[in-house]
Amino acid sequence: MKLPFPDIKTERLWLRQFTLDDLDHVFEGLSHPDVIKYYGVSYTTREATKAQLQWFADLESQGTGLWWAISSLDGRLFYGGGGLNDLNRDHRKAEIGFWLLPAYWGQGIMKEAMPLIVNYAFEHLNLHRIEGFVESNNENCKRALAKVNFTYEGTMRDCEIKDNRFVSLDIYARLDEKRPT
Repeated sequence: MKLPFPDIKTERLWLRQFTLDDLDHVFEGLSHPDVIKYYGVSYTTREATKAQLQWFADLESQGTGLWWAISSLDGRLFYGGGGLNDLNRDHRKAEIGFWLLPAYWGQGIMKEAMPLIVNYAFEHLNLHRIEGFVESNNENCKRALAKVNFTYEGTMRDCEIKDNRFVSLDIYARLDEKRPT
């Protein structure tokens, strides 16, 4: 039996399942030059962006992750997305990812949303490790991870090609120190 998608709410945020109604917002974010500068996915049309919504749904149905749409508590404002992918239950770990529409940068939204995702992973998915892979030049993302207690573990130099050039990735991680293995 499939469980309902886990909604998470705070006094100002609602983390909920992505729907087709989010298509324009996802396109706005994943086609915006400031968002996709360091993000691994981008789209040039709304039609192509449907692939991202399908990816969110596939993660859940395949048990390889969960991604939440991040909105205002009343659902009127869409801020961005965040979640877990590459979930590995054998090794009790996953990779965290997130993006935010630029109009909402600097408002503490990710600082509030990311711990909700991490806590969900530790408490409900029984994960022990959450990893974040960040392009070395992405100072905003590295600061965001540090604010929510992720630890820098090292750099994988020239490990990926983006825009016909090698990029390095910094590795950050947070462990669930409360549970034994």
